[in-house]
Amino acid sequence: MVHPSDGEAWKRFNSVHPHFSAESRNVHLGLCTDGFNPFRLFAVSYSCWRVILTVYNLPPGMCMRPEFMFLSTIIPGPRSSGGI
Repeated sequence: MVHPSDGEAWKRFNSVHPHFSAESRNVHLGLCTDGFNPFRLFAVSYSCWRVILTVYNLPPGMCMRPEFMFLSTIIPGPRSSGGI
């Protein structure tokens, strides 16, 4: 696994927005989601979706540690986030 800053999308963003990337105090954030069944009953269609914010300005060894990942939202619902 590589750090997101090594990816093509990050390099493209830096080339399109050079003023943002030149300022070291600006923060690059990643938004990720993951669904889970809170009641551990797989026959029940209820699920929750957590939305986690990750700071990517940190070194690779730190950016995926739990203390630097922030739970920003929990989306409860009877179905998956795709509305199936």
